[in-house]
Amino acid sequence: MSDSPNRLRAGLIGLGAMGRNHARVLSLLDGVDFVAATDPAGGTLPSGTPVLRSLDELLALHLDYAVVACPTAFHEEVGMALAAHGVCALVEKPLAHSVVAARRLVDAFASQGLVAGVGHIERFNPALQSLRSRLEAGELGEVYQVVTRRQGPFPHRIADVGVVKDLATHDIDLTGWVTGQEYASLSARTLSKSGREHEDMVTVTGDLTDGTLVSHLVNWLSPLKERFTAVTGERGCFVADTLTADLTHYANGAVATEWEALAAFRGVSEGDMIRFATPKREPLLVEHERFRDAVGGKEATGIVTLREGLRTVEVAAAVLESARERVSVRLPGARRAPVRA
Repeated sequence: MSDSPNRLRAGLIGLGAMGRNHARVLSLLDGVDFVAATDPAGGTLPSGTPVLRSLDELLALHLDYAVVACPTAFHEEVGMALAAHGVCALVEKPLAHSVVAARRLVDAFASQGLVAGVGHIERFNPALQSLRSRLEAGELGEVYQVVTRRQGPFPHRIADVGVVKDLATHDIDLTGWVTGQEYASLSARTLSKSGREHEDMVTVTGDLTDGTLVSHLVNWLSPLKERFTAVTGERGCFVADTLTADLTHYANGAVATEWEALAAFRGVSEGDMIRFATPKREPLLVEHERFRDAVGGKEATGIVTLREGLRTVEVAAAVLESARERVSVRLPGARRAPVRA
């Protein structure tokens, strides 16, 4: 444990692209001593933090918590070792490569009474934070549909999972989080066009437990990089662009249009459009601050729990099952809410 009761000792497993982003934030995080990282390939860090060759060397440093940013295939092995040594963990998404592995991690950290979270960073994007708050306040009224698009060029750093587990898990998590609902059923189709064993394009349609419709388009095949979330309801539509952290509200029309030709062209429901000004702090920094506070004894309401991460892995598994079997899949344990009037 840390020598000071006010400071935490943190480590990092994995120095890929995301791992180095974590290293940058850890080296600057108030109240935290970034004591070491580990990666089989070695390397150096601008902060001068030591880079060790093995997890055992890192565990010998008596950490308070560690960030797991190694490939998804190793999350279970590394997470189980951290839990066995009494080390809290922030695990990059997805929580694990399979539902069984994710459940093992949930049980391991829970049995030790350790704080553990999943790095679903989109929850900390200012646009989505604002969107969720406005939905909770009822600004959109009844929610009808959530549509997401997440597409861009193929990232050569990803080799162990396909686009469903790597990218679509962002949309699965944020959809459940902003609406407060779970997935009830879904249907999916995938394509593999980049010569890899894993899928690189997926389309998903489905519904949530309250009847809200969902649609996701995710791929690594587009030269266009897009991060789009639209939530449509009885009072209009919110559109979040998480690349720019902008949130825009398109309201239903409240003013009658007497110009008949224009009304026919634009539609009778067009109203005001407002782009909200929100503080734009770096999502990864906010994620680290929330996790640091949870490990330090503050209420852990600001982190993505392992059980939430498990549910996302379960939905991702259902997406792959649906695509493989070409059937609609109902999510296990989904309890449909009463039908809305």
